[in-house]
This record gives sequence, structure tokens and C-alpha cells, in this order.
Amino acid sequence: MFKHRLTITGLAVSLILSLLLTGCGQQKAPQAASAPAQSTVPADKIKFNIGYLPAVGHVLYFVAKEKGFYEQEGLDVELFQFTNSGEGLNAIKAGKLDAGSFGTAAPQVFIAKGTPFVDIGGMQSEGHAVVTKPENAQQFSTLQGFVGKKVATVRLATGDAVWRSALSKAGIDWKTQVTIQELDSPAAVLEAVKKGAADAGLVWVPFSEMAEKQGLTLVSWSSEHMDGHVCCRVVALDDKLKTNKEAYIRFSRASIRAYDFYINNQEETLDILSKYVKLDKELLRKSTYSGHIHSIPDPDKKRFVAFWEAMKAAGYIQSDIDITKHVNSDIYKTALDQLKQREPQNTTYQQLDKDFVVNNL
Repeated sequence: MFKHRLTITGLAVSLILSLLLTGCGQQKAPQAASAPAQSTVPADKIKFNIGYLPAVGHVLYFVAKEKGFYEQEGLDVELFQFTNSGEGLNAIKAGKLDAGSFGTAAPQVFIAKGTPFVDIGGMQSEGHAVVTKPENAQQFSTLQGFVGKKVATVRLATGDAVWRSALSKAGIDWKTQVTIQELDSPAAVLEAVKKGAADAGLVWVPFSEMAEKQGLTLVSWSSEHMDGHVCCRVVALDDKLKTNKEAYIRFSRASIRAYDFYINNQEETLDILSKYVKLDKELLRKSTYSGHIHSIPDPDKKRFVAFWEAMKAAGYIQSDIDITKHVNSDIYKTALDQLKQREPQNTTYQQLDKDFVVNNL
């Protein structure tokens, strides 16, 4: 499992008041990003549209784009920003996007309703939190404290699903014993808590750090309820994977290279991230490299399946679908093997290969 952390970690936004929306392996000394050997650069360019949220956890997209990894791997990538998971997933479903990462709870809800989404990679894990006013913090120190309270969440957010699962395991019927307000964005959740319209709220980084800066108190992290849980999974339509597999392998190679850069080049990564997530650099640093959020390209089949089972047990979804058929780990493994052949001494790729065996087989 991903227990290796960055040393200093279902979202951030470029317009804080309006948008909605694991750690590293063995690290090597920071180094400049290098282009692949000329013989490995594809001669053609495949058009590839990616959907994203302006979020800290989506950092691999931004690094891959800004460092030229997509282009070097033979992709002509255009990034499309969305304000919430539902919008992004509907764009993938309609064929307007080739891939995108919009939580875990959200795509699984779509899958439960028959949408042929497939998890092909990771983009974010963990990183969600419960916040409240300082004077109310003590009552939310246990899950029982939520009984009879008003809690604001973001519709289809992964952290919301993790929290509801935890309530269910604690014997609390979240459908009847808690008043849940589903809002459109984490900014709206913070406003509801500050104004007293909600007793507590569920948000994600860097809104958790923003909440503290605005005088609220963070009372728990989602990892306390589901250790190492997956969040934003990179999903695509099954038909597109079958007809354009090479494009997805190239995409995965770029993501893996972006991960290698992100864990070894913090300062430049933060500079890149600041172009997409309009926050103070130190706040970005805290939210990106705090240890509460992780951006790892592995599809993490085991945790994806475990998340599905937890959601079913909590009554969040109802389905008899075999969720294992909605995970494709081969694309990622093929890309990783190709990069290992290209750079056999790369310790990041070596660690990812070890983790793949634990998390997917």
C-alpha cells in the first residue's frame, strides 16, 4: 500500500469564491527534467483532450503540460477546466474528453448507473477534511457528535462519501440522523459554516488550510476514516480505450514522468501549480506537500475496489456490477515498463513498480 509519504500531503480553485470543483517512493536528488531519447519520441502526435479541476491534487496534469512531457510522448494535449465533478464526467461520457479525474465517488456513481467508465490511473489520494467553528470543534471529535447536526458537503465529493461510510460503520444512519446539505463548491461549504447555516463542513486541500486561515478549525482528515483512500481517479470510456490504446499509454508515460518531477523538484512544481491554482505560494506548499494529500499515477485497483465496497455497504450506491471490470491497470504498467527500459536506474520508476505489485495484483 502507499505508506511512503512526501516529506514535508469525488480541491483548490483558481477563483476561490466560485469554483468547485501518496507520497513519494524512494527519492533521488533533484534533477532537471529531460526529454526522452530521440529514438523513443513518437513521430506522430495524437490529439488528446483532458478534463481537470483547478486543484492541488491535479498537479501531475499541470507538470506534464508545462514541462513538455505530453508533447515529448507524442500527444497534442488540450486541458479543459471544469467547476465540479459532475460536469467533467458528463463531458467524458459525451465523448468530448479522452480522460479526466473527477473524484472516486462520482465516477463510481456513474458506473453504478451504467456508464462504462474505466479507472486507468491515479491523480489524487486522501486530502479531505471536516471543518467547523472553534467553539464547536470538541463536539465533532467523535462521529457520534454529528447526530442531529447540519453538515455541508460538496455533491459527489469523495471526502463526503468517505465520511458517510464512516458514519454507517459507526452505526449512524446518515440518511435520517444527520441533515446533509449538498452544495456546489467547497467555497460555498466554508461560507455555510462561517455563517452558521451548517454546523460543520467537508472540504479538501487547500480549502482545509484556507478554512483555518479564515478562523475555522479542522477537526479530522478523511484518512482517519479510510486510510490511504483513493480520490481522483483518471477515467476514460471503455470504447476509447479499445480504439486508441496507444494514446492512453503515452498519456500514462507523461503522468509517470510528471510524478517523478513533482516529488524531486518542489520549488518548480509549486511555480507550475501557481499558474493553475491561484493561491499564495506558501499556502500551496503547505497543501501540496503537507503529507495529507498525495498525487500518484498508479490506478490502485485494490483501493478502488475497496472504495466501491465501502460505498455499497454505506448505502451510497446500489449496484451488483463487478467493479473490477472497470479498472485497467495494464495501460499504466505498460507505460511504466517502457520508462524503466528507457531509464533503468531511475529510482522513482523502480519504487512505482514495487508499489504496483502491492496495489494492483
